[in-house]
Parts: sequence; structure tokens; C-alpha cells
Amino acid sequence: MNILKNFSVAAASFALALATASCGGSRSGSDAGMDAFVDDLLGKMTLEEKLGQLNLPASDDIVTGQAKSSNIGQMVADGKVGGVFNIKGVEKIRDLQRVAVEESRLGIPLIFGMDVVHGYETVFPIPLGLSCSWDMQSVEKSARIAAREASSAGICWTFSPMVDICRDPRWGRASEGSGEDPFLGAAIARAMVKGYQGDNLRNNDEIMACVKHFALYGAPEGGRDYNTVDMSRQRMFNEYFAPYKAGAEAGAGSFMTSFNTVDGIPATANRWLLTDVLRGMWGWDGFVVTDYTAISEMIAHGLGDLQQVSALALKAGTDMDMVADGFNGTLAQSLEEGKVDLGQIDAAVRRILEAKYKLGLFDDPYKYIDSGRGEKEIYSAANREEARRIAAETFVLLKNDNDILPLRKKGRIALIGPLANSAANMPGTWSVAANFERYKSLYDAFRDAVGSEAEVVYAKGSNLEADPQLEADATMFGRDMRDPRSEKELLAEALRVAAGADVIVAALGESSEYSGESSSRTILTLPEIQRRLLEALLATGKPVVMLNFSGRPTVMTWESEHVPAILNVWFGGSEAGDAIADVVFGKVSPSGKLTMTMPRSVGQIPVYYNHFNTGRPKADDSRFEKFRTGYLDSPNAPLYPFGYGLSYTTFEYSGFALSADEMTADGAITASVTVTNTGRYDGDEIVQLYIRDMVGSSARPVKELKGFERISLRAGESRKVEFEITPELLKFYNYELEFVAEPGEFLAMVGPDSDRLSVLPFTLK
Repeated sequence: MNILKNFSVAAASFALALATASCGGSRSGSDAGMDAFVDDLLGKMTLEEKLGQLNLPASDDIVTGQAKSSNIGQMVADGKVGGVFNIKGVEKIRDLQRVAVEESRLGIPLIFGMDVVHGYETVFPIPLGLSCSWDMQSVEKSARIAAREASSAGICWTFSPMVDICRDPRWGRASEGSGEDPFLGAAIARAMVKGYQGDNLRNNDEIMACVKHFALYGAPEGGRDYNTVDMSRQRMFNEYFAPYKAGAEAGAGSFMTSFNTVDGIPATANRWLLTDVLRGMWGWDGFVVTDYTAISEMIAHGLGDLQQVSALALKAGTDMDMVADGFNGTLAQSLEEGKVDLGQIDAAVRRILEAKYKLGLFDDPYKYIDSGRGEKEIYSAANREEARRIAAETFVLLKNDNDILPLRKKGRIALIGPLANSAANMPGTWSVAANFERYKSLYDAFRDAVGSEAEVVYAKGSNLEADPQLEADATMFGRDMRDPRSEKELLAEALRVAAGADVIVAALGESSEYSGESSSRTILTLPEIQRRLLEALLATGKPVVMLNFSGRPTVMTWESEHVPAILNVWFGGSEAGDAIADVVFGKVSPSGKLTMTMPRSVGQIPVYYNHFNTGRPKADDSRFEKFRTGYLDSPNAPLYPFGYGLSYTTFEYSGFALSADEMTADGAITASVTVTNTGRYDGDEIVQLYIRDMVGSSARPVKELKGFERISLRAGESRKVEFEITPELLKFYNYELEFVAEPGEFLAMVGPDSDRLSVLPFTLK
């Protein structure tokens, strides 16, 4: 008998209690109504139905891994499925939800998830690019729009935000995170969770967030995806955990485990991570889902067969099995053999049912299914305009000799390069719901931008890579753009086009799938075939502007020496073409700043700003010093430091001061600086505060980001920017993992990036 109607009545009676509950995974107190409802439902469930709630198969609509689930409809009817992910289309979701609530014995609704990583059909910049805006309002807005669009298509759960700290750009998934800094990463995690979940998950345009990948996924050995991670626990807490903790405290409804090992134990079976830290230390009480087949992959880690690793995952605190069919297929036998107990199964089931309750699915299983709303919401003009505005904030101007940029809309502009006319590559990796047919190429956007005021001419110039197989591997999922002509033919065409132009814009770099999952690289320089094209364009003697497309920091040492203007545009989303045109032609002044350090060479990696000193630091990094930390063949300093980015205007910092030079354990001091726009253009500046702990019980970094503010200044305008420094900002995890602020001397530093800083000392008494 279908008892959904009884569930709905019960859920409605608990509406008041639910309205006062937390929006996600961290409740300040128990929700008595939800607890009673879940207790009642658990009492009606068979073991098979309980295990079904822990099962998350994938649809065939969007493939993000190697395995596929089949016969989902029958499994849903049999009560063997708790949720499904990566189905696109509200009617498909409606049909499957109908099976769940009308054909299964208990009528428990499904939860529908998707990798809405940086937008649905309105796609925002890749997360690394988005972080370079340093604009928390824009970050939250992007997630809010993504939630509205996805929810109107039936999705109620997103596998985002990815908050993994990364300091190795060889790792392809650097593109999906927010860079190398824990303070900034934590701020972005909070903004993303708020954007997705809204205030309380009661509205049908608010969806559940999933913080991933817990934990440390961004620090694999060799930058190789899925690889081993090994670090001290002190480093985990001080340098990597902050964004996860911020996501938990923001109330994220779910967490996803990472593929890697932590202390030799795969994260999916790591009880210290999932139970002791996440639920114990941080007080979080949402549900934990694995990454794609992470349970079965523990067999390759050497932890046993599918039954053994499934039991380990459950006992560690994992609640939902994505695709591996380990829980559904083996836990009944493990229960019978005493390898798990019913209390552990019930605890996992409870957390899944609580998530569905918080989403309001028991009250209305079709809450997120409204085709009429999707027609109005998805890829609307208003959403596109926001995506265009936000994308323009993320581009980082690395070099602009002789003020080549912005370009004037006059004469003939040659747009040349493999990324110049490829609309499918504009959105970037992990844009699984993107509709490429709707998006503009850069060539189309440039022509629209100049109208009749100038002429834009185009040539491809080269393929992405000389090796066709390498290019095929880097342009998957409909991003193929290979030209059958030879390198000689493509180059000759480009030079003919360039010969009649006044200025050359070279659209070069990575394709969108050259970064992302399973897209690690050992060579981060521009592909040689593109380098040869760039050299030929520079040899014409005409002004050259390089637009560097990338999903990671790349090695641009040669380009920095030879190309007069370089704008790093990452992958800006569905509106990238128009946003790039806005910046190139001066409608918007560039304001993005790097959130990952750009190395001089791969040999420097990992290179990051908040490093420790050695006992033998170099006194002069411009030259080699024997018996000092450094390289024979290169400075230690990166090519471009963390926080770096130019503008079309210039900013002057003056009057840096502290309100006091001493601070008590219960007090605070204020750091202030005046910033003046000394150039000819209006512009935005990102003012950054760093602090150094000069003496500690453990070695401390040379500097740490502890504050930032994005400000807009008209040409000639000045503004005083203030940062409050509290003892909380001075705290770190000591060797015993106590979170403490130790008395002593500190340095406060303010400036436009992590390298150009004014410094003042103060003391914590």
C-alpha cells in the first residue's frame, strides 16, 4: 500500500518545527518534528528498503565516470534507490519521481542531484576563475542563479562547492577549486553554500549543497588525479581544512568523500575524518555521499573485497554509495555476519531521510518539478547579464606594456588562434548541463562589440596540439575543434590575415577539457604548435595582445618576456565571449587577481605564497647564493605572485597605520590604508591584508591572508579602507592541534598583492 499521503500529512503537521530548523547539516538543536517523523518511517522500513535509501545510481544522460547504472526504473519501484544524479530534463525527473512515490511500497521520494559546479545552462566562470574576482557577493549570486535554474529543471541537490585547496597546478581539478589560500577558500565556501541553499531550503528555488572533496583531494603526489595524499595533521588543520569547516558551519546539507588516502586510509573509509573531525569536532550532522564508485575503488587501494570495503565505509561514517553498488549489494550479508550492526545502517538511513525532509520532499515530492518555471528561469536575459558581469570581474591582466589595452574600436583587428572561434570551449570544464548551441564564440562577440566601427578578421592559426590524439583527449564531450589542414596551411592563412590588420589578438592556451577531472599535466607551457604561431605573429611587428585561456596557472615565462599584453581569461562561462570583449575594448576595466601563484617553471611546483622559511633563506633572490635555499637556474620567486593583477588604471596606497601597536587577548586593533585611483579610468581594486606571526611554538608561514576588500574608485577618487585585527585572526593549530593565539610580535601587511606590501609591527600581549 502506498502511504505517501500519510507521510505528507505528518510532514505538514511538523511544518512549524521544520521552519525553525537549520537550512542544512548543522542544527543548533534537535528538530523534534523531524525526529518523530523519521522514527516513524524507519519503523516501517524493511532492511532492503533501508539499504535502498543508501544507494545513489547514475543516469545515462550525463556520464561523469566509467560505470553506468542500468534498470533504474525497476530499482526505484522496488525501493532500492535513494536518489539519482545527472538526469537532465524536468519531465524525465517527474517520471522517475512518480515511480518512487506511486509504485514503491512506502512511496519515499527520491533526491535528484547534478554536478551543477558553476552554473546550469547559464554558465559562470570556472570556480578558479570565479575566485579571482574576490567578490563574495558575485560568488553567492552565481550560486543563487545556478540554484534557481537547476531547481526549475527538477534538481534539488548539487555536488558543489568544491573547496579543495590546491598548490599544484599540474592537478587538473585546480580549475574546480578556489586556489591555494584557506582564508579566501573559506569565504568562498560560505558564499557558495548560502547561494545554493538560501535561508532554510523551504523554497523551491533553493537546493542542497554538497561540500567536496573531503578531504585533502587537492594535494595529490605529483599532481596526478586520484593519487596519494600524505601530510601532517597540523598542516591539514592550518592549511587545508578551513574551507571544509566553513562549509559545515554554513549549514551545507551534505559532504562528499574524496578518492585519495588520508594517513594511509581512503577518505571514504576514514573514521577519523568523517566521524571524529567532521561530526565530532565540527558538530556537523548532514549526510556523507561518496564520490563516483569510491567504495569499490578501495579494492584497488588494497583494503579488501567489495563486502569488506563497503562495511568499512559505513562504519567510518559514509551514508550514501554513489554507483558502486556496495551498500545495496553487500551490507545485508555483512549485517548477518556481524560485520556491521543495524544501528550503523539506521544512522545512515536517518541522515538521508532527514535531508529529504529538510528539502520538503515528503510534503511535496514534486516541489522542484515545474516546467513552466524552467521556461522562464533557465538562461534568461537577466541571468545571462549577471554571468557576463561576473565573468568580466575574473579576468586577470598580467601585462600591458605601453597601454595597448584597451583596444580602440577602429581599423582592422585580427583575431587569431585555436580558441578564437570555438563556442563550445568557452564555458569550461564541468559544465555538464551547458547548451553549446546558445553560446557565442569569441569571434562572434568581437564582431558584435565593434559593430560598424571596426572590422574583425579571423584565422584559426593552428590546432590546439600537433598530436591529434592528445588534442582528442583534451577536447572531449563535444568540444572537438581540430582542423584537418596542416600546420603550414593554418599558419600561412593566419599571417595573410594578420598582414592587413592594425592589431592582433591571439586567443591561445588550453581547451576547456585540458583541465578538470583526470586532466593532469606534466608540461604547463603553451603547446609548441601554438608557441610557433605566437612567435610568427610577434615577428610581424604589429601589436599583439594574448588572451590566455586556461583552467589552471600555466607557465608563461616566455610569453611574459616577449608579448606586450597578456590577459588571463580562464574559462568565463556561457557569456565568456561578450565578457572578454567588454574588457578588451574597455567597457570594463580588468580587476581580477590571482588566487593561485603562477610559477616560472614546473620545477618550482609546489610554489605558494604562504610558505615557511627554511633555516637558510636567500638574502637576494635575484642571484644564486651557495648554501642558501634556492635554484641554480632560477629565482625562487614565482612569475606572478598570489593576489597579483593589473588594471587599466593605477592605484596608490598611502597612510598605512595601525590604531595601536599592542593588542590584548580580548581586544582588537584596526589597520587602515588610503587607496587612490591615480589613473584615467574608473576601476576596482582588491585591497589585501596579510599577517605574519614572528615567533611561535611551531614554525609559522612568512605571511597569511587575513582580510580583503574589493572597492570601486572613480578616476582621482580616494578611499580609506579599514581591517579589524582580532585575536581570532591570529590563531593557529599548534603541535597538539589546539587552536590558539600565542602572545608575541606580529607584522601587519597591506597592499595590492602578496608581494607589494607595506609593513607595520604590533604585539599581542
